[in-house]
Amino acid sequence: MTENILIAGFGGQGILFTGKVLAYKGLLEGRNLSWLPSYGPEMRGGTCNCGVILSDEPVGSPIVNHPDVLVAMNLPSLDKYEADVAPGGKIFVDSALIERRVERTDVDVYYVPVTRMAMDNGTPGLANMIMLGKVFKECGMRTDDIEETLKKVIPAKHADLFDANMSCIRLGMEQ
Repeated sequence: MTENILIAGFGGQGILFTGKVLAYKGLLEGRNLSWLPSYGPEMRGGTCNCGVILSDEPVGSPIVNHPDVLVAMNLPSLDKYEADVAPGGKIFVDSALIERRVERTDVDVYYVPVTRMAMDNGTPGLANMIMLGKVFKECGMRTDDIEETLKKVIPAKHADLFDANMSCIRLGMEQ
């Protein structure tokens, strides 16, 4: 089984970190994987995306051309990648930032106002983790290893954010 996942949004939304969590989780599960970040020259506010491939077979190419799962955290990302999602795939939309509806009828769509939820939860920088929790739930991904994964990918200087990250993932899984 192979899952092609594309996470896209603005720099500063935790796009690359979200992909890193998925990739490391795959590593702990013993899966073959690829994590390919892509971002513009701007630090914050520029566009960025991260392709993650999780597979039971060797990964031939790190490029995600037709994602099974698209996480769109801003409108330019939805506009750019909606047509590329494989038929039968899933699209996750931050409905707090994206007002338009997905035009495709051959995919499952989840509208989650994660940016607003993160603000209401007192964790404004963790909308990505709320969305990740929703992805875990709707894609039927294992979550028994998520604590171990987060302990490995959260940098030591941000170890104090472990509980907040876990809380946000759980919040997303409840949606």
